Amino acid sequence: MSVIVLSLWGAGLPVVASSAPFTTAAEVKPILSATKANWVSVREYEGQDLLYVTHLWSWRCGLNGMRIGVNGAEPVTWPMPPCHEDQAAPNAILPEDGLPYGAFPLGSIQQITIDVFYDDMTMETLKVNRLGQPISP
Repeated sequence: MSVIVLSLWGAGLPVVASSAPFTTAAEVKPILSATKANWVSVREYEGQDLLYVTHLWSWRCGLNGMRIGVNGAEPVTWPMPPCHEDQAAPNAILPEDGLPYGAFPLGSIQQITIDVFYDDMTMETLKVNRLGQPISP
């Protein structure tokens, strides 16, 4: 972990900011917990519902995998590109990683169940509506 010392604008007070590679569950779990409404997104495009998992891909280095279920169907494993630990930004989505979405018939997605498996062997499940808002189990 690197530490950078910055100065508050106009105050002259030192501020310590740290940067982490965000490659473990300990690092990504707090972020994903705070951003649950962003885990998935549905977009209508060219006569289809596109179910995006871009946010989860963006924090995938602390994950072992994810499963997605649509409209009450049993969640199935969705592909996730590898963590690019040889890069400065290991969570970056590169062109060779593919596209972070799946296509469904237009207007068909009403509810999404997301299972996230962290690399610390814990799991979190979230159910959201079409707008990405969490719903009760």
